[in-house]
Order: sequence, then structure tokens, then C-alpha cells
Amino acid sequence: MLKRALRRLASWLWWWVWRGVFLFVALSVSLVMLFRVVPPPGSMVMVERKIQSWVYSEPIRLHQEWRGWEELASSAKVAVIAAEDQRFPNHHGFDFVELRRALEASRDGGRLRGASTLSQQTAKNVFLWTGRSWIRKGFEAWFTVLIELLWGKQRILEVYLNVAEWDTGVFGLEAAAQHYFGVSASALTDRQASLLAAILPSPLTRSASQPSPQVEQRSQWVRQQMRNLGGAEYLQHISANN
Repeated sequence: MLKRALRRLASWLWWWVWRGVFLFVALSVSLVMLFRVVPPPGSMVMVERKIQSWVYSEPIRLHQEWRGWEELASSAKVAVIAAEDQRFPNHHGFDFVELRRALEASRDGGRLRGASTLSQQTAKNVFLWTGRSWIRKGFEAWFTVLIELLWGKQRILEVYLNVAEWDTGVFGLEAAAQHYFGVSASALTDRQASLLAAILPSPLTRSASQPSPQVEQRSQWVRQQMRNLGGAEYLQHISANN
């Protein structure tokens, strides 16, 4: 009797597990397909920041204005690629070259540095929470594969530029351009774009309008990388992989 009851319980649990997996897959694919043509209403990082403000009783206003691909300055597109993921047009969501270098540096005693691609950052920002855990990384890998398959490079970069966090409550390129420089996302100069890209590793502790010497130095490096990539013409690789 006990063995029969345990088998029935295991069968019941297994059925619910598979049902949960199926529902998760169906929901995640549906959301990715929807956001392929509809601008995401926000991001999970924005939700997280709002919840944190309630928990710590620190009111925060979120600023974000969606801008389509043609309304985003080419300089900003190239600057972000130059700063964050120069193999973006060529990989399929995961940069194994950078990952191997990060692991080798860590093994040699260095600090374990991030090797996330723009695709991975977009997947995390839109669908997941911040923080470090293998569970979250697993979900991040799943959503990265989905957006690579269903969105294409141009859409991934477009969404990233509209949801990236650039300061407390400041999300997306339009809000960032207005916040730091008083211009629209379409009017950013190469220098302004490089400064915005330079603060992305730590946007809550760095400023694009009042750059520290470290930020200024990194922005100069970003501009050099933009020139090395070929400037706005480099974006043709994005369209070709779309």
C-alpha cells in the first residue's frame, strides 16, 4: 500500500512538474514573440527598483521614453557595442572567447570579470531580476537563446538601448540623453554617446555629464574603438544579421 501510494505521489508530482515546464516555455515564448513587435512596457529591473524604493521608504520616480530604431543616434548604438560587446553582430548570444578569457584571468588570481553579451544583458533586464545565482543565469541563458532566435540583432540592440539603466530612475537612451545632456536620443554626439557607454558598468555611481577622470579616460577609449569598428557603417553588420 505504501509503495503504491508513493508511486502515485511521484507520478502526480512529475505530472505537475512537466505541466509547469510546459507553461513556462509557452509563456516565455509568447512574451518574446510579443515584444518582437510591441515595445516592452518596462523592464524587470525597473520593477525591482520600484519595489526596493517601497521596502526602504525611499521614493523613486522612473523615467523612460521608448524610441524606435531610427530615433536612436547611430553614435550611441556603436558606442554601446564598442564598450560592451564588440563581437555582438557575430555571436549567437554568448561570447565564448570573452568567457574563456574571464575564466583564465580568474584562474590566474585575477578578479572574475563579467563576460555578458548585450543579448544576455537584454534578456536579464527585460525578463529577470538582478543579482548573481546559477538559477538566474540558467533563466538568462534560456531567454538569451529565445531573443537571438526570435528578435534578431537589431531588435535586441533597440530594446537594450530603451531599457538600460543609466542613473537612479533613469532608464533608456532617451531619458538618459535628456537627463545628462538635455538633448534627445537622436541628437547625441559621439562624445556624449561615448560618455553614456563609459558609465554603463556602474551607472548608479558614475556620471556622464560630470565625468570622473576614469570615466573620461574610458570614454576616450570607447571613441577610439568606435573609429576602429568603422563608425556608423558598422551598423550594417547588425542589419545583415537581422
